Amino acid sequence: MQTVKNNALLLVVSAPSGAGKSTLCNRLVEIFSGMIYSVSCTTRAPRGEEKTHEHYHFISKEEFRERVSREEFLESAEVHGNFYGTLKSTVRETLRDGHDLIMDIDVQGAAQIRSACAALPEDDSLRKSFVDIFIAPPSMDELRRRLCGRATDAEEVIEKRMRNAEKEMRERDAYEHLIINDQLDVALETLVSVVHEEHKKRT
Repeated sequence: MQTVKNNALLLVVSAPSGAGKSTLCNRLVEIFSGMIYSVSCTTRAPRGEEKTHEHYHFISKEEFRERVSREEFLESAEVHGNFYGTLKSTVRETLRDGHDLIMDIDVQGAAQIRSACAALPEDDSLRKSFVDIFIAPPSMDELRRRLCGRATDAEEVIEKRMRNAEKEMRERDAYEHLIINDQLDVALETLVSVVHEEHKKRT
């Protein structure tokens, strides 16, 4: 019989574009066996080699609206005319199976999840497992340097990302954990320590 952890975590991670969130999250998944990325629902069509249930759960707008009306989503949003959302049932099942679940999500989505979990009973598995982490650059000047260093975005795109980053940085104090990504290895070590400590709290 499989041994199920009773201290699985729902890790909600946010950061401005260019702060290194994706790299850190990918490294974290490599370090912790059993940690997996959350798979969201979306009403957009699959792109390229995307597979349903692996990259997204692809559903119709009608089904999405029905699920919203039944309050089945932990968070949801409309982006460019399509809907995206994370089902409570998917999260609960993953945690019940003993897997840490990581959600790479913007500050608006994180706020939705934070509010939803806070409204649950204290002994609810979702509320007990919730951990939010904000990844920040050492400075806005360094963030601009990183964005420019990518050499993939036009100047107007970089300016838009910088404006968004300023708004996102104002939300960092809402998170329980703040990690400054000045040096990637040091930030990763801090992130790993956070996960270990949060596991211990729930043991």
